[in-house]
Amino acid sequence: MAVPYSKEMQWFIGGLVLAAVAGLLRRILRMGSMDKASRNSAAPLREELDAIYQPFAHAIETHTTILGITLNDAFGERDAARHEMAWNALRLARGEWERLRELVVGLLNILSKFVPSANVVVPVRRVAAGHFKSRAVRDHLGLYEFLDQIVFGSKPRFILRLRLLIRSCASLSKEFKRVCNEGALTFDSSDELWERLDYEFHDFDLIAKETLIAFRTLLVCLSAEQSQELALDLQVLLERGMRVFVSPPRV
Repeated sequence: MAVPYSKEMQWFIGGLVLAAVAGLLRRILRMGSMDKASRNSAAPLREELDAIYQPFAHAIETHTTILGITLNDAFGERDAARHEMAWNALRLARGEWERLRELVVGLLNILSKFVPSANVVVPVRRVAAGHFKSRAVRDHLGLYEFLDQIVFGSKPRFILRLRLLIRSCASLSKEFKRVCNEGALTFDSSDELWERLDYEFHDFDLIAKETLIAFRTLLVCLSAEQSQELALDLQVLLERGMRVFVSPPRV
């Protein structure tokens, strides 16, 4: 006697079959073109593209380094039981985090704008989900990994990757701010709280690196006119950031 399936079970089984078939078809239909595109994205950038890439990559890498040094100082003060000094350092880190967040999210939004106009197949490198540690990011990974299996086309999958990074960055920044606000009230020195801060910076650093990989990948897929338009958008973003970062104090 056959065992009847519930509607929920039927939907679950159907979803698994769809994901398997979609993955197989994607491999068959795009294997050759994706291999070629991946080789192109891994090659050194042409001089005119490198001139666009390097200034913004340097800005992100510089702010990431400053944030890491500031957080290391905070951890050092905490380990030395100077808890008020530790949280003073964390307040500085919060400001640096926000500056880096503006650059990363700004770049991701600019890349999202130019993906539809790319002239060739955009090589898609899956986000290394297993490398992330914080709950704020991992909460987004399950849906991303499922959609990545059933979404067809290199551009939609590339946009899916950008959206994951944008949403993860927003959630991570919100959680970092919340933890800092709550801990600062009591100069919390618990291992649990400081481990969360460590995981959150680890994941923010990964998001910044993934963003630069996406930037480099898309650059080689744009025409000369498109890459120059993108460069102008990046310049505006950098200049706006500088005005915010070095704005004079109010009297």
